[in-house]
Amino acid sequence: MQMTPVIAVHMTAALLATVTGPVALWARRGATQRPRLHRAFGYAWVTLMLVAAVSAVFIRDFKLPNLAGYTPIHLLVPVTLAALAWAFWRLAQRNIAAHRKVMQILYFAACIVTGFFTLLPQRYLGQLLWSQLGLL
Repeated sequence: MQMTPVIAVHMTAALLATVTGPVALWARRGATQRPRLHRAFGYAWVTLMLVAAVSAVFIRDFKLPNLAGYTPIHLLVPVTLAALAWAFWRLAQRNIAAHRKVMQILYFAACIVTGFFTLLPQRYLGQLLWSQLGLL
């Protein structure tokens, strides 16, 4: 697999979402609430997550265990879309605690855990990273 425009878009959105997410989560924590910052970074994060999820549909890998080029990591696409819809549904119901919980879980699962799996040596970005470090 090589760097394509779709992979570049996906990677950029995912990296920016990983950086943007904590700001959105932090802005509503603690004694000082920052609703404008939370909303701005929250919408940016949701947009980046949508771009990452949709672009992932167009990235296929026939080398790893797959079904028509879709690997198990692609299962996160519908999970991400459903979690975002669920979080906004809970927000519309004014259930802020449930909204917060869904967003926290989604950030951890989609940005942190998935990022870890992306850096495994058999994955494209993992191969780039580990070979640059001289470990492959």
